Amino acid sequence: MNTNELQAMNLEKKEELLETGTNEIKAQLRKEPEVQKLAQNIDHKNQLALLEYGKEPANEISAFSGRILNTIKSSSMEESSALLKHLGKIMDRFDSKDFVEKKGLMAKVFNRGQKVMDKLFSKYQTMGSEIDKVYVEIMKYENEMKGSTQTLEQLYEQNFQYYTELEKYIVAGEMKVEELRAKVPELESRAASGNQLAGMELDTLKNGIELMEQRVYDLEMAKQVAYQAAPQIRLLQRGNTKLIAKINSAFVTTIPIFKTGLINAIAAKRQNLVAQSMNELDKRTNEMLLKNAQNISKQSTEIARMSGSPSIKIETMEETWSIIMKGMQETKAIEDENKKMREEGKVRIEQLQENFKRLEQQR
Repeated sequence: MNTNELQAMNLEKKEELLETGTNEIKAQLRKEPEVQKLAQNIDHKNQLALLEYGKEPANEISAFSGRILNTIKSSSMEESSALLKHLGKIMDRFDSKDFVEKKGLMAKVFNRGQKVMDKLFSKYQTMGSEIDKVYVEIMKYENEMKGSTQTLEQLYEQNFQYYTELEKYIVAGEMKVEELRAKVPELESRAASGNQLAGMELDTLKNGIELMEQRVYDLEMAKQVAYQAAPQIRLLQRGNTKLIAKINSAFVTTIPIFKTGLINAIAAKRQNLVAQSMNELDKRTNEMLLKNAQNISKQSTEIARMSGSPSIKIETMEETWSIIMKGMQETKAIEDENKKMREEGKVRIEQLQENFKRLEQQR
């Protein structure tokens, strides 16, 4: 399997390959002409070149981990929390008792007009409009989460590419060290016999081996940054997926249902109040118009019966309200969990970057 085949591999195969360990990858890369050429071009006498060996992919890894941190910092979790709090305040204003007829309520309505009922209806109409606005914002947030997940997928792909590139330099470096070590016995023998030139060559060779081994170790550390970044990216993606699922199940479907039920309940309540108000009027007319009032009263009673109770049950509204409140609590718990995972991931990546920088400084 050559480098191009590694890059073209789908994500599932890449993850399986990473899980099997680096030995299989290294064994394949040793046969790669590009890696063999890298090893051949290493000049063990050029100390500066040895110190900068594999510098480009190592620097890419450092910059890459910085991009992951920026992705974490630019997350709009805080905005989603504000949306949830705002929605919670709106839902707290819902009171199922508002839709239960109170004793003596009809007399008050009849005597004082529609002022009390209009106030009640206005409250829930305003509440429905506010829920609509929050619903639109939640949909925007869901789209942002989807975009963030796609960005993380691209980062995961880049991370694998950097990992593979670093592995090539590491394998080439190990091959060069093996080649140089094979020359040591002969030079030691010549130097022991008094050959001063061989002694100088031996010293240069050993110094080159030491520098090359140190550089390979540095690149291994950089590779570990890439290796450990992969699960961190997956954790962030899983957090986004959980939030999207919760938004779909608890908000995207339930909020429209709740709003529709609220509107229907208000309309049904208004119709019921009109029917009962007419019944009250009929009763008063009945006191003045004796026989005619009895007939009108009977008709009014039938009309009131036909109008019936609201088609939307209060229990249904209470249940949808409970679902939304539960969804908010679960989403808040998921956000707290994701925030904790991001903070832990951020600390781990920053520690790895710091370790890598210290290694660079020690050289």
